[in-house]
Amino acid sequence: MTTSLFLAPFSFIPRIPMSSLGISCSEPTLTAPPPPNQSPFTILMRRNGVVLPDNYTFPFVLKACGRLSLPGKGQELHCLTLKLGLHFDVFVQNALISMYSLCDMVGIARRVFEMVPFSVRDVVSWNSMISGYLQCDRFWDTLKVFGDLLGDTCVRPNEVTLVSALTACGRIGFLGLGRKLHGLLVGNGFVMDVFLGSSLIDMYAKCGQIEDARKVFDRIPDRNVVCWTSMIAGYIQLDLFKEAIDLFREMQVGRFTADAATVACVISSCGHSGALDQGRWVHSYCERNGIEMNLTVRNALIDMYSKCGDIEKALEIFHDLTQRDVFSWTAMISGLAMNGEPDKALQLFSQMETSSDVRPNEVTLLGVLSACSHGGFVDKGFHYFKEMTQIYNLTPRIEHYGCMVDLLGRANLLVEAEEFIRALPIQPDAVIWRSLLFACRNHGNTELAEFAANQIEALEPERCGARVLLSNVYASASRWSDVKRVRKGMALRRIQKQPGCSYVEMNGIVHEFFVKDCSHWQMDVIYETIIGINKVLRSEGFDPDILDNLQQ
Repeated sequence: MTTSLFLAPFSFIPRIPMSSLGISCSEPTLTAPPPPNQSPFTILMRRNGVVLPDNYTFPFVLKACGRLSLPGKGQELHCLTLKLGLHFDVFVQNALISMYSLCDMVGIARRVFEMVPFSVRDVVSWNSMISGYLQCDRFWDTLKVFGDLLGDTCVRPNEVTLVSALTACGRIGFLGLGRKLHGLLVGNGFVMDVFLGSSLIDMYAKCGQIEDARKVFDRIPDRNVVCWTSMIAGYIQLDLFKEAIDLFREMQVGRFTADAATVACVISSCGHSGALDQGRWVHSYCERNGIEMNLTVRNALIDMYSKCGDIEKALEIFHDLTQRDVFSWTAMISGLAMNGEPDKALQLFSQMETSSDVRPNEVTLLGVLSACSHGGFVDKGFHYFKEMTQIYNLTPRIEHYGCMVDLLGRANLLVEAEEFIRALPIQPDAVIWRSLLFACRNHGNTELAEFAANQIEALEPERCGARVLLSNVYASASRWSDVKRVRKGMALRRIQKQPGCSYVEMNGIVHEFFVKDCSHWQMDVIYETIIGINKVLRSEGFDPDILDNLQQ
């Protein structure tokens, strides 16, 4: 765009009405007083009658509007670009697409994109639109625009395009297209750098293909902390916590320095696997290496110490926080609930309601309902369940309904629990029926247990959990013939019981045990210890054989 065009009379400059973009906005003149919070540099330019902003000026100002989420100012600038005849300038249009996307106005961004002629669009135009949909979690639209780009023979996708497309594939589990994109970048000679490599790792992990993710990780020539973090996070997404911790150890051997995102992932793994000693080591590792103890890391520490049973340390970290977000409150409330402190959990939630500007979310209420369930607070549970919709405008999910069934079941209100399930506005899943079945086992209601087991089997015909629980209910009632019938039915249908698994941490090492597993190198000592414990139990009047009958 030439200088002479900028100085031309506005009446001869072609314009596009803002109404065609869905924007209601008056077009300000160049001499109009600027808003008080506009940048001083822009104010001076607009007050000057000779020096006008050009196509190099607007992208910077529009980027600032997007980053600060100022759609009104962005629309004013958009009007000004039309006055100056910049509606076909690719730099300005790309900046407008990005600005509207960052301000959650992706519909207007798309209309701007469509007004850019094909002959003018470059790869940045396509990337801006693709990233806009991605930022708004519209993953199918992201891939659709990417497909349109592939049909444009004048523009070739670059690394940024492929990273966005791979991210969208991972978010919706589109493994087939993800593999094709992998082949596309290999076939077209793209260098497997840390950005493409990390995106591939994330895509494969989110699609459940952790072995493919590891192959990509192993083939990245110059890994950085982002690659290591992506691989560790991939293991955690698939509940492979031991593998995540082992990879972090490998990272230390390779002398790679972790960052806050890495340690937050590893701390989460320690919490899920109950590896308290390793979690403490990672905590001290952060302090020794000067890793930023941001809110994400501290929240992960609260969650880890809570899950590992050190609730006092979790409370210490929580009370030392100078700033708390919804995850801080939620982690602490849930931690107190799971560590047998339901009263303190509810007190903390009341404190959150009265003395904090943070609003609880669905997970927070899940922790509150769990506290009510563990504490046997039926009335309080229903009170908070109603508050969820009436006060906080949150829609209960299947997990919240499951908590209410568990609450009623623990209180031996089995009939009420069944009525609650039948009145649900959504179809109950196997987890809800399993909660009822557990309650029936604990309270010896054989008839209702049979009904719940049948419902679970209809939803999960290939899984054995319901049949095993039902056989345990029969065993508790000494109905051994029914136990044999259930087990025989499982055998005829070739349904195998999944072996139980336990984790024990000793001296910083997590030991994993499966049912009937004799692979541990100290198994002889372990069995001698169990026999000794059984002898002590029998001497105190307890018969461990009852447990054997329940497990057979």
